[in-house]
Amino acid sequence: MALLPSRSEVLSLFWSFLRTAREYTDYNMRKYVKRRTIDAFRHNYHLSDPSATATAFTDGKSHLGVAKRQAVFYSLYAPRVTSVMEINHP
Repeated sequence: MALLPSRSEVLSLFWSFLRTAREYTDYNMRKYVKRRTIDAFRHNYHLSDPSATATAFTDGKSHLGVAKRQAVFYSLYAPRVTSVMEINHP
C-alpha cells in the first residue's frame, strides 16, 4: 500500500506542473497544460479514500514526467511564428 501524500507534497506537485507549463514555447500548449492541471487538481480535491488519493498522486507524478519531456520536445520543434496572443501592442 502506498503512503498517503502530505499536503505539502500535493502542493509541490501542483506548482511543479505550473512551472512546467511555463516551459512550453507554444502559447496554446502553455495554456492547455495550465488549464488541464487546474482542472485535474480540482477534480481530485475531494478524494477521501486513501488508496484513491495515493493512486492519483502517483499518477500525477508520472504525468509530470511526461509533461516535462513534452516541454523539451516542443521546444526543439517550436513554431517560427508568434501567436497573436503573445504580441505586445503599444
